[in-house]
Amino acid sequence: MEKSIENIWKEGFLKSDAMVAPKVNNLYSRKSIHIIDKFKRMFKINLIAIVVFSFIALIISYFVGLPVMGIMFFVSLMVLVLINKKLLNGLDNIDKGENSYQYLKEFNNWIKNQISVNKRFATFLYPMIFLSLVFGFWFKNVGGVFLGERLVEKIIMSYPDTYLVFGIPFIGIVLVLLIIIILAILGGRIYKWDLNLVYGRVLKKLEELLSDIESINS
Repeated sequence: MEKSIENIWKEGFLKSDAMVAPKVNNLYSRKSIHIIDKFKRMFKINLIAIVVFSFIALIISYFVGLPVMGIMFFVSLMVLVLINKKLLNGLDNIDKGENSYQYLKEFNNWIKNQISVNKRFATFLYPMIFLSLVFGFWFKNVGGVFLGERLVEKIIMSYPDTYLVFGIPFIGIVLVLLIIIILAILGGRIYKWDLNLVYGRVLKKLEELLSDIESINS
């Protein structure tokens, strides 16, 4: 009866002179390299897309009269790119040797670290993006007057008893702070959703390959 790949793998580890073990090991090594190389390509493309999008947003924001929003949005995304570019450089330190299991384990550890770093940064990124929208529209110049000031004038005309803090309605400050807190709390979850949307299939293949090798070695 033809031997299964699991039996061949186990036999290869039991017999030092077995010829099939290196072949099976090489198969898993190629699969490991393929998954990691695919992830790296997707990761690089994603970073390039973010850079291009941030520049486009910066240019468009200038022409529509929202330069403050464009600058804040651009800076936030550039920080994101720089952080992940540094993380991506760490992948080059992973040894693509003959031990496919160790290779995948090191990459899996890198993935966990990358997710951890980006989850923490997401608690700042999404509130900053929201603030860029708030400040962008607040400082939009409309006829020589900021849009935010015009809005406050209309509110005071309709509700003279509105309580102001530094010339801003207190209820508006509370709402902005509330949204910032919610975005900070949900930032990690939003990032995980985005991660699964973009890299979900590749990460699933990584888990399956690790599971296969571990079950074979057990």
